[in-house]
Amino acid sequence: MNAVSLVLQSGLVAKGVLLILLGSSLMSWTLIFMKFGLFRRGQRESAQFLQIFRSAKNLTTVFEESKRFAKSPIVSIFQEGYRELSLLVKGGQGSVNQWPAAHEPKTAAGEILVYKDPIELISRTLRHASMKEVARQERNLIFLATTGNVTPFVGLFGTVWGIMGAFASIGQAGSANLGAVAPGVAEALITTAAGLGAAIPAVIAYNYFLNRVRRQATEMEMFGLEFLTLAERILARSR
Repeated sequence: MNAVSLVLQSGLVAKGVLLILLGSSLMSWTLIFMKFGLFRRGQRESAQFLQIFRSAKNLTTVFEESKRFAKSPIVSIFQEGYRELSLLVKGGQGSVNQWPAAHEPKTAAGEILVYKDPIELISRTLRHASMKEVARQERNLIFLATTGNVTPFVGLFGTVWGIMGAFASIGQAGSANLGAVAPGVAEALITTAAGLGAAIPAVIAYNYFLNRVRRQATEMEMFGLEFLTLAERILARSR
């Protein structure tokens, strides 16, 4: 008796459990391949962008080149930092990125708030951009964690139901011979195996992607410090 025949001969509850586990597994694998492709492309584009950033002599040129690397988390941080730095260097005049006066931060007296430390302002902008990128990278990972935690219990439910069916067969047959208990036990084992088959890849992928997110967060923080150093030199020259 192979696995296909076991599934076909199982009851409605076991088939429902297997269908849920199959759907969870398919969605998990789809998410795994999608996330793996995004992380790989982001890493490749980040490496290419850093080469341009560290070899260029003009930040405006780097900003224009950065538009080719939409999947890189470092590029998003650079673009936010570049816009803020441009406002500070130009004094907030003649820039399409300037806030309208109605949205400028103000004091309690209604006066426009002037930041005394432009580096701190840029630093907050970079941190905000970094937090947005981390949140974007972590998107949908909760599904992998949920699949890894829940599907073994869904399979366990099928196992318990199969064992209950085996005991019912024993009661009807009046004996505990192998023919009476084998279908229920087999049904229980197939749902257990399906639950583990859905959970194990999801747990492995979740831990892998979570480690990638943390590593990218470190890389973004290091780039933020590198950009702050460059911004401080540019602001010093502009004064």
